[in-house]
Amino acid sequence: MMLSNSWNSQIKQARIMNEVDWIFQRRSIRKFTDQKLSTQQITTLLEAAMAAPSAMNMKPWKFVVVQSTEQLASLRRILPFGKMEAPCAIVVCGDLRSAKRAVMERFWVQDCSAATQNILLAATTLELGSVWCGVHPIGTLEKAIRKVLEIPDGVIPLNVIYVGYPAEAKDARTQFTEESVFADRFDNPRKL
Repeated sequence: MMLSNSWNSQIKQARIMNEVDWIFQRRSIRKFTDQKLSTQQITTLLEAAMAAPSAMNMKPWKFVVVQSTEQLASLRRILPFGKMEAPCAIVVCGDLRSAKRAVMERFWVQDCSAATQNILLAATTLELGSVWCGVHPIGTLEKAIRKVLEIPDGVIPLNVIYVGYPAEAKDARTQFTEESVFADRFDNPRKL
């Protein structure tokens, strides 16, 4: 059966809205159940991370998946705002050991942040909760995380993402404000 162009357009619009809704549904979750994530769920999160764009396709990211009770407790002790009792943490790192280090030093934070956002969005689509806890550029946090996870020199921990089954619910939202949008130059408010 052939669908009319109008119907195809409506289906496409509904699909786009469903996909964009995942962005609005992504919220920082700080309370988790103790249910473990499956290997497939973790793999999906990492695949999503590595689907992120990176400058010159350098892909400077490395990921440390932390699931042991002892290591998770160590992370909680280190991170001032990372005391969450999640069953899994993914530490996103920038690997600057490459021969192309000068290029990587300029863009690794953006590249690894794009990978981080992909993990957060993928967790939402898997109906998991997640929260991003910053590490870089706080030298004391970087040093402590590097020591606990035995991260080599030249690899910088950017953040810790706690992931698990949420034990709290938050409404979808956007934080859009018209005052933050300009047209053609910074001082020219854009009316939407």
